Amino acid sequence: MNIHKFLFIAGSKLRNPSLWKHYSDLKSSERWSLEKLKFLQQSRLLQFLEHAAINSEYYNLLFRSLGWTPGEKVTMDLFRKIPVLTKSVLLYENEKLHSKENSEKLFFCETSGTSGQVLTFRRNESWDSFNRATIMRGYSWHGAKPWDFNLYFWGYDLSFAKKLKLRIRDFLVHRYRMFDYSKKTMKNLVNKIGKAVYIEGYSSMIYELACISEGKPINTSNLKMIKGTSEKIYPHYREKTKAVFGKNMISEYGAAETGIIAFECVEGNMHINLEGVYVETNSENEIIVTNFHSYSFPVIRYMLGDVVQMKDQIGICKCGVAHPVIEEVTGRVGKLIYGKKHQYPSLTFYYIFKNLYFEKNLHLNYQAHQNQIGHLEIRIKETFNKEVEQLIYAECRKYFGEDILVNLIQSSDFRTPGGKLRDFITTIN
Repeated sequence: MNIHKFLFIAGSKLRNPSLWKHYSDLKSSERWSLEKLKFLQQSRLLQFLEHAAINSEYYNLLFRSLGWTPGEKVTMDLFRKIPVLTKSVLLYENEKLHSKENSEKLFFCETSGTSGQVLTFRRNESWDSFNRATIMRGYSWHGAKPWDFNLYFWGYDLSFAKKLKLRIRDFLVHRYRMFDYSKKTMKNLVNKIGKAVYIEGYSSMIYELACISEGKPINTSNLKMIKGTSEKIYPHYREKTKAVFGKNMISEYGAAETGIIAFECVEGNMHINLEGVYVETNSENEIIVTNFHSYSFPVIRYMLGDVVQMKDQIGICKCGVAHPVIEEVTGRVGKLIYGKKHQYPSLTFYYIFKNLYFEKNLHLNYQAHQNQIGHLEIRIKETFNKEVEQLIYAECRKYFGEDILVNLIQSSDFRTPGGKLRDFITTIN
């Protein structure tokens, strides 16, 4: 046993004692039939709902209002009557949502997400361990192990003391983390690629690494997985990483509140984690998630804020897994774009630049800003000529007409020193 594997196993047994049991169970169930998986999913869901009904003040009152009385079994009919949960409810009813009865070790969690609203909650040990085990299972599909050396694009430009603390922690788990994303730092990172078994983190920064590495003599013989998360993975991101590193950028989809929702297999299918979540979509294709391991902080029918495209049932995937597939995470519902007369969803930018990619073969990285109604500034990283400029303007007019005046700025470096890349920033409330 190598030292990194030893440290990971020893550390996990101290911090997450149920991790390996969850991982073993997930590996056992991953090739079950869809019928058997759905039976397990519903059984776990109903058990979880009964716990929430008794131990969460918020859900106890809600279930009573829906006709449930203590001592009764919670049914799927009752589950379907539960109104969708929004982040504002998680914030406003935070303490009432938490379970009053929990014997497990708890982890304090904090997330702001793209809305900027800080959400805090307590995650029970089994929930935390199951989430980690789900990630480990996803790694196993690609031949990677959590103790393998990896490059990690995650975090902010922190103080020296915080960086030092994280450097020590990262050394123990055998990874090298980026704290800033300057071109100089990225170029220095190229030398570490040859050691990496996997690369993970912000998809936009993995794409940047691929661009900087292009044409350089890189040894990728150890590389087994490139995983993008937290940000949209655009088609040209996948194209570039495949061309430079010989691996597709795969997707891990989830959130702190919901845990891992889906993980992409070697065949390019993003399989829903049926053993951990119950997924629904509404008429607008917005995803609604129930995490039935969140015993300490029940997350039931949570509208995450993403639009997704579900794939028609494909049977057993070539990878051997029968779990249903999310074909695409289209993006965040986000804030509105304001024209002089009309309003538009921020997802409009996704469709504009997706069309330019597939119809005009234009690989463009963008960030849109709105500080005035009827006006938009779109910053584009690449340099482009007059012909490309006219193509972008023409595509914008398809969606906005004359309602919004668009100003393009090329050769714009719009990434902040660290953190998630946002495609739309507005100061209009």
